Amino acid sequence: MLNKNLLIAISTSIIISAIVAHVLSQQANYLNTTYTLLVDYVVYFSVFSGLYYLDNRKKYLLESSQIDKSKLKHDLIKLITSLGIAEVVYTIARWFLQYYFLTINYDAYLASIISQTISMIICLIVINLSVKMTRLYKDGN
Repeated sequence: MLNKNLLIAISTSIIISAIVAHVLSQQANYLNTTYTLLVDYVVYFSVFSGLYYLDNRKKYLLESSQIDKSKLKHDLIKLITSLGIAEVVYTIARWFLQYYFLTINYDAYLASIISQTISMIICLIVINLSVKMTRLYKDGN
């Protein structure tokens, strides 16, 4: 489910980021890149958080309908650690790739799509390795 949620969030942010990059195509390359990356993060985390919550809201309920705060806290720490490492890699790769593509005169929307796609592939590899290392889904949930 994690990869499904990631792919939906990525797809949504690719589309919206490309639109923003195109709208801001007259801006300086570093501004276009920075603003597009900010929009990318807002869209990505909003969509991913919503989907992750919908998929996992019952996982943390006890029979008494109370939230298992210990289990939730434990899993959130693992998830944030796994995503945090990958997001640092993603941010660096995304910014420099988009800036590079803009400087060699790619259309802004195309620079955004290509840089985001390459960066997300790298990010997904790091996330999957991190999730395995932190054993986030060791119980099969």
